[in-house]
Amino acid sequence: MHWKRWITALVLIPPLLLLILFGSPLLFTLVIIAVSILSLWEYFRIVYHGHTPPVGPAFTGWAYTTAVLAIAAVHNRDFEALMGALALHLIGTALLTVHRFTICRDAPIVAVKQLGGMIYLPILFSFLIMIRMGENGPLWVLFLFGVVACGDTGALYAGTYLGRHKLCPSVSPNKTVEGAVGGLLANLLFAWIFKLLFFTEMDGTTCTIVALAAGGAGQVGDLFESVFKRASGIKDSSQLIPGHGGFLDRLDALLVAAPVGYWLKEFLLP
Repeated sequence: MHWKRWITALVLIPPLLLLILFGSPLLFTLVIIAVSILSLWEYFRIVYHGHTPPVGPAFTGWAYTTAVLAIAAVHNRDFEALMGALALHLIGTALLTVHRFTICRDAPIVAVKQLGGMIYLPILFSFLIMIRMGENGPLWVLFLFGVVACGDTGALYAGTYLGRHKLCPSVSPNKTVEGAVGGLLANLLFAWIFKLLFFTEMDGTTCTIVALAAGGAGQVGDLFESVFKRASGIKDSSQLIPGHGGFLDRLDALLVAAPVGYWLKEFLLP
C-alpha cells in the first residue's frame, strides 16, 4: 500500500507546488472551494451514516452553497459577507431541521453535525487563503503543507517500525506514542531545512515553536477526524486519492494546523 501512497504523492506534488507558488489568488481560492466541497461530501458521508431515514440532499446541498459564499467572502476580505453567509447557513439549517423533526427525532443531532461541518471545513480551509494573501503568503502555505506532510509521514514510519505504546486506542488503534514523537521530529526537521533555505530571517526558537505548534495541531486534527470515522465504523472518508483515502483523510491535519499557523504568523511572530 505504501508504494501507491508514494506514487500518488509524486504525481500530485508538482501541480500543488505550481498552484501554491505561482497560481493566481483567484485560482487558489477556486481550488480551495473545490476541495472544501469534496471534503464536505466526505464529511457528510461519515457523520450522516446510519441515520434513518437518510439525511436528504437538501441539507448537504445547502452546506455546499453557503460554503462557496463563505469562502468567496474570505477571498474578498469581506467580514460582513462572511458573517452573512454563516447566518444564512444557520437559518436554512434551522428550517430544514424543523421539517426533519416532523418525521424523525434525530433532527437536533443532524443540525449539530450540519452546523459543525461548516466551521470544520470551509472556515478552516479559508485560513489557507488568508495566509496566502499575507506577506510571504505562498512560502508560508508551502511551509505549512511541508510541516504537516512530513509530520504525517514521520509518524507513519516511526509508528510502523518503532511503535510500542498506544497513543489513543479508543480513537485510532494504530497510532502510537512513538509515532507521534516521530511526527514531531519530522516537523522540526522540515521546518529547520525550510528556514535555512527560505526563512533565513526567522530565529531558531521561533522556527521550533511554529513547527511544534503546527505539527501538534495537525496530530489533533488527525485524531479529531478519526473520532467521526470510528463512531460511524468507516475506515476512510472516501477512495478519491489512491493510497491516501479521501481528501479529508489527507487534509485533516492541515485543517487544524492552518489556523494555528495563521495566528502565529499574524499575531505572535515579530
